[in-house]
Amino acid sequence: MNLIQFMGALELGLLYGVVAIGVLLSFRILDFPDLTVDGSFPLGAAVSAILIVSGVDPWLATAAAILAGMAAGFTTAWISVRWNILHLLASILTMTALYSINLRIMGRPNIALLGEKTIFTPLENLSFPHLYIMPTAMFVVSGIAVLFIYRFLSSEKGLAMRATGANTRMAKAQGISVNIQILSGLAISNGLVALAGALFAQSQGFADVNLGVGTIIFGLAAVIVGEAFFNPKVILSALVACVIGSIFYRLAIAMALNASFLGLQASDLNLVTSILVGFAMVTPKLRAKILDFKAARSKA
Repeated sequence: MNLIQFMGALELGLLYGVVAIGVLLSFRILDFPDLTVDGSFPLGAAVSAILIVSGVDPWLATAAAILAGMAAGFTTAWISVRWNILHLLASILTMTALYSINLRIMGRPNIALLGEKTIFTPLENLSFPHLYIMPTAMFVVSGIAVLFIYRFLSSEKGLAMRATGANTRMAKAQGISVNIQILSGLAISNGLVALAGALFAQSQGFADVNLGVGTIIFGLAAVIVGEAFFNPKVILSALVACVIGSIFYRLAIAMALNASFLGLQASDLNLVTSILVGFAMVTPKLRAKILDFKAARSKA
């Protein structure tokens, strides 16, 4: 893997770190398995792309993408809490509907943004090596996302949301409106994912209706890899672990696909993903068994 491939993997790792933070918020904080992200990621890309090609300021287009993602997450939560529908089924319903909605928004399967003004356009005039511009920009974005979610989860509303995910009955007993926490939590989660989709479209120069395929797997992989190798104990380290896990995951995939002796191709991406996620899930159990074995030997 050469330097260009490494920096490209680093850029995508930092970008998908924002997705991982959104997945952490729904899966870990709220204990709400949410598949909406497979639809909200391309939704963010579609909304920002169609607005940019229509002449709208890219910052406003990105803000609109975030709001669209929040609306998608809110819809999933509303279907679940209002009609008491299983969260997985509610998210699948929204995700399926979003495919058609994204096609309606774009009017065609994909939109090219080459030559269009994006939020990254001013960076092209910097006296800075072009190879490092986008990874640096994504580092700043992921850092802001980490700090924003950390500050939110450390606030009174954030603590109420964490209590909702930890123990719903106890949260209700303490006077916390569980439904509101789920609605707002999924809205924020999918807003982050839509932001990542908008940034992906503007950095890569296109938006496609199929961009969201496997997004939930990428997000879960980043969360699991981060937790497996860093074993975070506090919320800040968990958020940072998500981003680092996303980077490790992307670098591992890039190295695997560029290792000629393995004979892997781009079509083997799902296979590599399954192996990496499986390894990350087994690692904590292996670590626990090793520690138990060492403890037993020390007692003997």
